Amino acid sequence: MTGHHHDDERQREAKAILNRVRQETEPQVGGHTEAMLFRTRDHFMARDADPIDRIEVIGTRIGRLAAIVGFIVFAVLLAIQLASD
Repeated sequence: MTGHHHDDERQREAKAILNRVRQETEPQVGGHTEAMLFRTRDHFMARDADPIDRIEVIGTRIGRLAAIVGFIVFAVLLAIQLASD
């Protein structure tokens, strides 16, 4: 009976791993727009940072916001440069 229980546990674990791999590798287009928006929101809200360490959360948010601002500034500068040629 112990062997059967062990097999069931391994089968559940394998299914969980396969589901996780499927979620991480499926295309992020089409009907998954809502899920992609939630993941993006969670990323910029620093939900992956340690919630106990408030400084880490704030620093992560500031860093990610600065990255967006920097990207926009560089994109605008590139557009201006290309338009002036």
